[in-house]
Amino acid sequence: MSSDDQYFLDVLSSIPNDVRRYSMDVAEAIDRHVDQVVGILRDTLTSSGLLPPTALPKIPPRMSRPSVSLPRRYYESVIRWISRHKLLTAGIVTLVAGRGCYMLYMYMRPGKRRRARRAGNGARKEVVVIAGSIQEPLCKSLALDLERRGFIVYIVVNSMDEEQLVHQESRADIRPLTIDITEPSMTHAAIERFTKFLLSPQHPFPGAHAHHLRLTGFILIPNTIYPSGPLEMLSPEIWSDTLNVKVLGSVATTQAFLRTISAFKARILILTPNIIPSLSLPFHGIESAVVSSLGAYAATLRAELAPGGINVSLFKLGAFDYGTSNTHHARNHQQQQLQSTRADLLTWPTSARNLYGGAYLAQESSNKKTWSGQSEHGTLVGGTPPVRGSPLRDLHYAVFDALTMTSRPKAIWHVGRGSLLYEYVGRWAPPGIVGRMLGMRGVTSGPSASARPSRVPSQTQLSEEENGGWVTDAGAMV
Repeated sequence: MSSDDQYFLDVLSSIPNDVRRYSMDVAEAIDRHVDQVVGILRDTLTSSGLLPPTALPKIPPRMSRPSVSLPRRYYESVIRWISRHKLLTAGIVTLVAGRGCYMLYMYMRPGKRRRARRAGNGARKEVVVIAGSIQEPLCKSLALDLERRGFIVYIVVNSMDEEQLVHQESRADIRPLTIDITEPSMTHAAIERFTKFLLSPQHPFPGAHAHHLRLTGFILIPNTIYPSGPLEMLSPEIWSDTLNVKVLGSVATTQAFLRTISAFKARILILTPNIIPSLSLPFHGIESAVVSSLGAYAATLRAELAPGGINVSLFKLGAFDYGTSNTHHARNHQQQQLQSTRADLLTWPTSARNLYGGAYLAQESSNKKTWSGQSEHGTLVGGTPPVRGSPLRDLHYAVFDALTMTSRPKAIWHVGRGSLLYEYVGRWAPPGIVGRMLGMRGVTSGPSASARPSRVPSQTQLSEEENGGWVTDAGAMV
């Protein structure tokens, strides 16, 4: 087949496709024209008035949104209530407006870079001493954060085990400082060596210019675990041991460092829990007494050191969220506390168990049921909902600002959720309202109480903990 024949066949095969395309174009053009003509005729006949009304096309009604209007008496009742409660209305408006302005300020303010100052050769020179146990999550978190921000952190230890725990952190700038406050001569010698080390020139690497270290702050973090129970059942030995460890130990440790603190004009920070002492919760008398003593000690120390230019700040801590890293440890600690509580109840006399046992056990069991991974001073009792603690970075920022701010720091810092709120509640709210808020119930004593059935769980009920049951204040297993 020649090339001309092939060309002729290609032309013949393309004719059907061209015909189909041309016919589709003509049909679409005709449809458009017909639609246009029909539209013109419809509009002309509708506007001419020649057709009867029944033949006219119906126009669909417009869908209007129904208007919601409140009754007039509602506005009148609101206005009357506002006129009768002017002070309360002003307080609510002020609270809402203040909270909104504070949240707007916290959202709009620029971020602040918090880093410790360094020497001219680039080495670290700011030193912070923490008097607390490295086993506590609060002390450990604070030490790690200060080290990340450029401080040299010394943690006071008094045994080889605690020193080993500090070395296990594997941080070159988190170091143990062995001081045994029970031996005054050894304590004095250790402080002298530490002061000479701070005053001696430091060479971070060969050939670098020497620089001197500077003691920036001394942070006192007493242990936050306190014995609990009715005051009648707390023996004088328990009071003596707790006060010796938490109050006298804190005073002796601070006293040992005062000469060095005065030489460097360092700042003193004392961290104490605030929720339970502010509410004066029952069965927590030792904690309330210890925290009050430390607060009075901080106020006196502040007044004595103020002429020398040394600032003392008291941190009143609320609830903090430690995340999931300490969840298992805190849960085990909570269960151990409950088991210890039940064992203590079995050793009480019958009269004391009838008077305090129901409320005490209900309070401790509600601690477990409302447990939410907070610190021990951040979990409320009495069946209240779990408190969502503040992030630990709030405490880190506050401690850093109190150590480094150029102006005089505040005397009292409220850090952590619930610290300031529960202090106001405990100070101004009536005790009955606080008790109802915490789910506490009154205990009736006397002949009338012994006449009716006891609501306190018996020894058999207390010994059923291996079955996983929890005893409420009514003695029922839940």
